[in-house]
Amino acid sequence: MMDIKEVAQLAWQIADDHGFHGRDFNFGERLMLIVSELGEAMEAHRTNNSADIVIAASGFNDSFDSVKFETYIKDTVEDELADAVIRIFDLCGEMGVDIAQFIKLKMQYNSTREFLHGKSY
Repeated sequence: MMDIKEVAQLAWQIADDHGFHGRDFNFGERLMLIVSELGEAMEAHRTNNSADIVIAASGFNDSFDSVKFETYIKDTVEDELADAVIRIFDLCGEMGVDIAQFIKLKMQYNSTREFLHGKSY
């Protein structure tokens, strides 16, 4: 199993291999692409489109099957959330951000904060 840093590097590498880098870097565009994936996750949730957990958990043990993926996982809540995380990891790779370290630091900080971080929700 890869750690977060390795997954983030792989996300960047796959995006690079498929031509998503090499153009002018636009931070705002990258953030909005992340937001668009979250919007797609919201729409999938609104239409009760979730991955088939049995297939998702066991359907790819031996090898990846793109037809199974497209049938049981594509465009589901889980798929769109994965897209958002992949885009975040890709952005971090592009910017040289060690996201694993910042996640760890942020979680340590959050553990010291008051209930609901002092907000009503």
